[in-house]
Amino acid sequence: MKKLTAEDMETKSPDLVADNIERLKVLFPEAFIEGKIDFEVLKQLLGGAVDEREEKYGLNWHGKRRARQLALTPSTGTLRPCPEDSVDWDTTQNLMIEGDNLEVLKLLQKSYARKVKLIYIDPPYNTGKDFVYPDNFQDKIKNYLELTGQVEGGKKISSNTEASGRFHTDWLNMMYPRLKLARNLMRDDGVLFVSIDEREIANLRIMLDELFGPENSICEFIWQAKKGGGSDNRGVVSDHEYAVCYCRNIDTDPLSQILLEAEPLDKVDEKGSYRVGRELNKWGANSLRKDRPTMFYPIPGPGGIDVYPIRNDNKEGCWRWGKRKLLKAVADGDVDFVQRDNGTYIVYEKIRSAEARGKPHRTLLEGCGQTADGTKVIKELFDGERVFDFSKPPALISNLLKIGIPVNEDQDDTEKEEHIILDFFAGSGTTGHAVMTHNVADGRNCRYILVQLPEPLDPENNDQKIAADFCDNLKKPRNIAELTKERLRRAAKKIKDENPTFAGDLSFRMFRLDSSNILAWQPDRDNLPKTLQESAEHLKTDRSEGDILFELLLKLGLDLTVPIEEKNIAGKSVHSIGAGTLMVCLSDKISTNEVEPLALGIIAWHKQLAPAGETSIVFRDSAFTDDVAKTNLTAILQQHGLDNVRSL
Repeated sequence: MKKLTAEDMETKSPDLVADNIERLKVLFPEAFIEGKIDFEVLKQLLGGAVDEREEKYGLNWHGKRRARQLALTPSTGTLRPCPEDSVDWDTTQNLMIEGDNLEVLKLLQKSYARKVKLIYIDPPYNTGKDFVYPDNFQDKIKNYLELTGQVEGGKKISSNTEASGRFHTDWLNMMYPRLKLARNLMRDDGVLFVSIDEREIANLRIMLDELFGPENSICEFIWQAKKGGGSDNRGVVSDHEYAVCYCRNIDTDPLSQILLEAEPLDKVDEKGSYRVGRELNKWGANSLRKDRPTMFYPIPGPGGIDVYPIRNDNKEGCWRWGKRKLLKAVADGDVDFVQRDNGTYIVYEKIRSAEARGKPHRTLLEGCGQTADGTKVIKELFDGERVFDFSKPPALISNLLKIGIPVNEDQDDTEKEEHIILDFFAGSGTTGHAVMTHNVADGRNCRYILVQLPEPLDPENNDQKIAADFCDNLKKPRNIAELTKERLRRAAKKIKDENPTFAGDLSFRMFRLDSSNILAWQPDRDNLPKTLQESAEHLKTDRSEGDILFELLLKLGLDLTVPIEEKNIAGKSVHSIGAGTLMVCLSDKISTNEVEPLALGIIAWHKQLAPAGETSIVFRDSAFTDDVAKTNLTAILQQHGLDNVRSL
């Protein structure tokens, strides 16, 4: 029975560097000498694909290398379940996670890799004011706990003023590793939307080109964020903001289309019913013969005469379609000729399909509301109090959800594809609110994962006093994440009150970022006997079975909402996770006499569950009275084909 420790890869978030090296070994084994990469050999194998120029196009800033390292460094944390802060814990598929989003994104890598359909984020705009910057390369979890006031320590805020020379670099260093990790979670047809203003849009585009590839850039959607008055020291008031859109793979057609209802087929010919479509004589810009001379040619018209693309102003024009396609349509009877008074003809396409058709979205978003509407929604939900400033209107995110999630009309309501929506700068929780509203309005099957830093609120700060006081009234800790959760609860209640027949998911499971449940080996050199005695139990004593179970889910790559069953076997509590994919017994005492009935009970339950893949079985290492008990239990399980037995 292998003992899992804090140093084992199975108890950590993915080591992305190690994964990359393993992929290289498979592709280029000859480039490895004694386990190390020989870059000279690798460059030879890649031929001219290696760019060794000193000067090249791209975005560089102080700290970029370190930001890349941050994304590749495994997390030492875990997510602890908080059923008491959740709504309908046992049935919901939605997740609300309280923690530093960089560490949370690392922890989600195994369970949600290539599963997220749409990511929407509204990161801090780089206004020159201070913003929380919790990234500490040496001890990220410790720094996070200090920053959020969970342990004693100074609150670290990045001083991010233009005069300091870090106006852009601090923001880029924050965004780069998070976006790099987020891309790993996206499905092949996944879509990313980033809300941003004019200050950083240029840098954001270049950074996303590097991370996603310029070929996967879709567009910059524009929406009117405000109306009316305003002032600006440049003499111009900016009314609009952007939602930059990228995808993981442009070849998957990741966006939906605007569905246009079919028009009636109101005409009939020898082939059947049809309606008149668009004009095939090109009009507008570049519609003259001289502009496109190859598109000026005759087609056989009524009575066998040659028909040319003559414009309404009687000038020689050009056709919309190429010669082969248009001549085939004429031969098939799929064009309509309408004669003008001067004897020339306008040629139209015949549409014979009665099905609805789609057209692409426009970059100018309409019907999204303004920031003032987002504030109005907040005040309505929070008893008239403005606990959040600059909250995005739910209509904006609902609009982006419609764009980023195509509808499959062939699926009925019982088999609609599930879509995971991720927002790791959750703020006021607008994305969660929009997902619930979207499901009600469009009958979708979307679930959300929200991540928000529990940034402390200071009642002495005039900008934070209303929010801090509201937390006091709720008898909740003074931090932003508490208000995010409260917004989700209140929005869900409002939606249910307005749609009493809706049976969809309006709840969430709450998790909190913390240090791992597994104690790392930290010997006291001056008192090794005491260290050895304390290390006999290497699970933290203040953690619950639920804490340990969900860390196992994360580290073994299972969904955090996967079903968990509990059964008493031989007097011990045994958990089956994911219908037998993982079976866990965390009893603190297993004697030699209890080994056989416990093992046989687990075997019987495993046969009953009949999981499709391999099953992992985990026990508490310190529970066994001696090595004989541990060896016997392992042997019985392995005799019945359960080979993957581990201890914690």
